[in-house]
Amino acid sequence: MKKTDKCDFCNNPREIAGSLIEGASQSVHICENCARESVKILHKNRVQMAEEKPEKMGIPTPKELVARLDQYVVGQDDAKKTLAVAVVNHYKRLLNNDEIGNDQGVEIDKSNVLILGPTGSGKTLLAQSLAKMLNVPFAIGDATTLTEAGYVGEDVENLLLKLIRAANDDIEWAERGIIYIDEIDKIGKTSQNVSITRDVSGEGVQQALLKMLEGTLANVPPQGGRKHPEQQYLEINTKNILFICGGTFVGLADIIQKRLKKDENKVNKIGFSKEEPLVIAKEKDYDENDMLKNVISDDLVKFGLIPELIGRLPVVTPIQELSVETLTKVLTEPKNALIKQFQQLCKYDKVTLEFMPEAIHRIAEVAKENETGARGLRSILEKIMNPIMFDLSSFSGQVVCVTLEMVNNSVKKTQKAAA
Repeated sequence: MKKTDKCDFCNNPREIAGSLIEGASQSVHICENCARESVKILHKNRVQMAEEKPEKMGIPTPKELVARLDQYVVGQDDAKKTLAVAVVNHYKRLLNNDEIGNDQGVEIDKSNVLILGPTGSGKTLLAQSLAKMLNVPFAIGDATTLTEAGYVGEDVENLLLKLIRAANDDIEWAERGIIYIDEIDKIGKTSQNVSITRDVSGEGVQQALLKMLEGTLANVPPQGGRKHPEQQYLEINTKNILFICGGTFVGLADIIQKRLKKDENKVNKIGFSKEEPLVIAKEKDYDENDMLKNVISDDLVKFGLIPELIGRLPVVTPIQELSVETLTKVLTEPKNALIKQFQQLCKYDKVTLEFMPEAIHRIAEVAKENETGARGLRSILEKIMNPIMFDLSSFSGQVVCVTLEMVNNSVKKTQKAAA
């Protein structure tokens, strides 16, 4: 009997399985019974997904959404409120148009969001948490991997493929999902002058993102990668997909400060000022977090984003760099806080894990010193916990306490290895 004379799913030979259906690659075969069972499974999965779609759940209010975010994300109160309003307005526009209709013909624009803030401050976590709470498909893309046609890299449509995969290939469901594009600041033009000095590839990616962010029928290669004429495509409408973009925007605060100082000089020359002038930071008390609150479109243009892209990201919110105190709370307070995760892992071996307060504070200090924010906490904890986890079974029934000395020893070991 040939190897191909059997069903590759149930392994029954042709004599038992009956007729076999050959795959496109001619290397995979499936019998009629397995094919029927596969259809049943797919149908069951689609029914389950339909029951879980957001329109069946209703839309939470911004206050409800922020209250739920507070359980997972520490701090960033202003950003939470801004994001909650933008997300609720987006899905209110989407779902009410479907169910109630729009008899006045008013078209409500999309509430795509731009988040400004340092590494490890919670940009990705905020976007991810919102999608999880609304139970919609979610995908993350890195803008630095995207290039315009003709360059080595990924087409922007690959972002949509990730979303389709997150929706279990249900395109209708994917069309109501959220895409988070990280490092959006890295595709800014390198010069304000329209000349050969600008970053052609970076601006090309910005141009390619425009229609997708606004809403278009996009053709997505089902296997990813570059498009080619003979390929069949998945068609997806991006009109109702919410895009959240994030970046560190290093140097943007300097641009804002220069503009504000220039505006201040103009006011002083004229001889009067507004009743409620913008808060202008002097060089001696320059604070980047406060400065980003004053951002306007012109600042982003000077940074390197094209005006058309900025126009498609109408909601702009800065988030704060995390302090040592906040990082300490990140370690302990959220539902899925890192320390709680390790404590749960230890419980499986009947070990009680405790952390001394000064040890937790030192871990937060190290993350702050490394300028990695919350993102670096996991790596620091893993190195501290690795020796404990290796011998965990031998501590069964005991209490294991992480001390300041243990943290400092781990940090010294890491620094020595890096030297």
